[in-house]
Amino acid sequence: MKTASGVTVIENGQVVDGTGTPPIRDAALVIEDGRIRYVGPAAAMPLVDREATRIDARGGTIMPGLVEAHFHATYFNVSALEDLDIKFPVEYVTLLAGCNAKLALECGYTSARSGGSLFNVDVWLKKAIESDLVPGPRLATSGREICGVGGLMDWNPDFRKIGMDGLVLLINGPDEARAAVRKLVKDGVEWVKTYPTGDAASPDINDHHTLCMTFEEMHAVVATAHNHGMKVTGHCRATEGIKNALRAGYDAIEHGTFLDDEALQLILERNVPVVPALYFELASIERGPEFNLSQRVIDGHKETLEGGAESARRILKAGGRIGLGGDYGFGWNPHGNYARELTFFVNYVGFTPLETLMCATKTGAEILGLDHELGTLESGKLADVVVVDGDVVADISVLEDRSRFIAVMQGGIVKAGRLVQPASV
Repeated sequence: MKTASGVTVIENGQVVDGTGTPPIRDAALVIEDGRIRYVGPAAAMPLVDREATRIDARGGTIMPGLVEAHFHATYFNVSALEDLDIKFPVEYVTLLAGCNAKLALECGYTSARSGGSLFNVDVWLKKAIESDLVPGPRLATSGREICGVGGLMDWNPDFRKIGMDGLVLLINGPDEARAAVRKLVKDGVEWVKTYPTGDAASPDINDHHTLCMTFEEMHAVVATAHNHGMKVTGHCRATEGIKNALRAGYDAIEHGTFLDDEALQLILERNVPVVPALYFELASIERGPEFNLSQRVIDGHKETLEGGAESARRILKAGGRIGLGGDYGFGWNPHGNYARELTFFVNYVGFTPLETLMCATKTGAEILGLDHELGTLESGKLADVVVVDGDVVADISVLEDRSRFIAVMQGGIVKAGRLVQPASV
């Protein structure tokens, strides 16, 4: 991905640097050749060339680019589990994924970690983004997911004879778990996504208290993935599934819904980040009837919402790490609404705006393994920056309104927002 050349000064705004510290009022940010040269009070800004490009923040906020830590690029208007795999051909899904990536960038998300995709579409999407062929967030890839036979993601009955290989690799036992990871090695993914537990969406067989993988299978996944330099995460709602994942050596936990004291202690001991992905639960409750979700499914989402919110509070209060994002692309939770997660964590879960912004920037970059380059506004880091017309600390919901973005920058280049230059004819 290209970086800017020359000097750009962003001024006349407050800086929220992503570390959780209070904003710097009347601040400035100086970018030189795509990297941050200075961030701090405008009065102390170093001298810059008169020819430098200047961006007026209009009294708003200068902040790090957001990180979507549970991004499903290939999800589109999903209304049933089958829509994830067999609704559209992979050729069309690939085009949709490119549209979703562009939309995420326009929403201020300059980086994202895949939470699983059809085939390995996200791997090739990443190549296209990094080659500047299509706009989108810096992407950590996952490709196909791994699930035990008969588990949450194995919903196509055998009589259909259509399999599930496009979305998940189904396993029975540690040997098949190792073989599945080795297939992902060849695909070139960075994160191995697994399904240790079920979900409220499947209450009849694999609800949110059901285990879908054995510890031995999970351990085999981790050992094989780590051997090849890949990280492992998992859809973990049931308490025992969370603890199995942590004991097996998982590098992150998706959802982490029903924690007990032992699970919390394991999270803290290993400093494992958790991505709750909770707004999806609220959207499922509020809009479920519109999409014919059964009352049993909706009730399951209510339990998941309450349990997940309490677990997130406990983790943050105890000093653990929370990343934000998740499960956008369903009919009732479409792509483009990513920042609703942030508003939800302030208004419902009870995080402060600064805590929430830290989770959505600094912690997100840590999950990506790019915290040395991204996630906070610090001298020497890449200039992935969002300039917002509004005070995001006073009202974090401002980030839900794409029209409020003055500039969305990657490596100092304006990629979205009001300042984007129209394409020449």
